[in-house]
Amino acid sequence: MSAASAAAARTRAGGPGAGAWLRLVQAEARMTVRDTAGLIIPFGMPMLILVMQAMAFDDLGTPVAEGVTVLDYFLLPVIVAMVVATIAMINMPSFLATYRKTHLLRRLAVTPASPVMVLIAQLIVSFAQMLLGVGMALLVGAVFFEASMPRHPWLTALVFLAACTAMYGVGMIVASIAPTPNSAVAIGLVAFFGIGALGGMFGPVGNLPEPLAAVGSWLPFGAAVEALQSTLVTEPVPWQNWASLGGSAVIGTGVAALLFRWE
Repeated sequence: MSAASAAAARTRAGGPGAGAWLRLVQAEARMTVRDTAGLIIPFGMPMLILVMQAMAFDDLGTPVAEGVTVLDYFLLPVIVAMVVATIAMINMPSFLATYRKTHLLRRLAVTPASPVMVLIAQLIVSFAQMLLGVGMALLVGAVFFEASMPRHPWLTALVFLAACTAMYGVGMIVASIAPTPNSAVAIGLVAFFGIGALGGMFGPVGNLPEPLAAVGSWLPFGAAVEALQSTLVTEPVPWQNWASLGGSAVIGTGVAALLFRWE
């Protein structure tokens, strides 16, 4: 049966049911848990930087605004962006590159489960991983370093979702151009450290030369950090941040649609 015939058969049959979706998500979750490096790094590296920065500086408790400290304003948004970026730009593309290399996606094209189902299941599992990583970082910050919780949880959640879609957009570009799992990790790491360096991952953006800081604010990492900072000090999120995050998601999806190959 050709891929086109299989797709037509799926359409006539109404597609896989909820049980098939659940089993596929469970399978993706097991694969993620077995990938030790991919499981530990998104949690361990941001947590390590949080603890090191909090221990190294004496002024992290200094108020920036009412109820907001230097720790809350400068460090926690960077940690959140790091968790999202590592999972979306490094982990997820490496899984898709592995599936493509092993021809799993091509084989799925002639079964009731389509390759798109694998992509959606991977997105669901990686998003759950993001929530867990961010929750752990906030918990450690609150328990050990007296970090404040978001003062506007709904707006913060909206910014977080926008940051996730933007980072997924970049990750899909990585998955589209990476021919092998190792190259996906390498390209993802370069992209991660590149946009992270310009977005405040290694120090306040104000310490960068003005042209680099301006570029960083338009990249998804820097835009996510700035947007989260705005929610902390009860300021409106700048339109540039929304434009950057939304544009990254749209451009990433468009590029992936043009370049991505299932095999």
